[in-house]
Amino acid sequence: MTTVSWCIIRGSVRLSGSSVFLFQGRCEVNRLALIVTCVFVLLAVAAVPAPIRAAAADTAATPEQIVATYGSLADTILAAKKTEWNLVHSILATTYGHAEAAMADARGKMKAGKDAKPALEKVAALISQMASEGDAAVAGVRKRLLEGGHHHNAAGEQQGIYDEGFVIVTRAAKKVFLDAAGKIGRLGQAPDLAALEAEWQKAAKQYAELTSKGPS
Repeated sequence: MTTVSWCIIRGSVRLSGSSVFLFQGRCEVNRLALIVTCVFVLLAVAAVPAPIRAAAADTAATPEQIVATYGSLADTILAAKKTEWNLVHSILATTYGHAEAAMADARGKMKAGKDAKPALEKVAALISQMASEGDAAVAGVRKRLLEGGHHHNAAGEQQGIYDEGFVIVTRAAKKVFLDAAGKIGRLGQAPDLAALEAEWQKAAKQYAELTSKGPS
């Protein structure tokens, strides 16, 4: 019973002096009991270990084990993206190596006054292959990845920098390769060593720029 209760009793009941003290004493005892009870409740809450209280508050939080597993999956996905870049880089490097060999053959035949048309056409075909990041077989794998929703450069595709599914060769680089390949291919009709060297240097420079950046 609180002080307010005592005031109500005091205002509605006329009591003798001794009765007043009796009621007032009871009210004071009840108020003391309430205070003591509150103190015990507070002490009991304080006695609950902090981890238990925190666990009760965070029952909606994702378990640490699940978060850790998801983190491992993210590492795997990101590592796979880097592996894809390295693989396409290897395809380009191999194709470029074949193109260099074909270029040396064409150059030698032109200097010797021999028929260089087959060699020139081979150089042109290999540069075109670089523009496509591989041959038809590689394009088939790229198509499969696209159908599965995989885009190595999704943001770059949206910005018009890359064609769908391309990993290293940008649209601008693709144009450089295809332009050089077209001009080299036409040299078979009218061999011109200086023109061959000029177009080859354009393709070689573009290849070096693309492969020097590393995975993105």
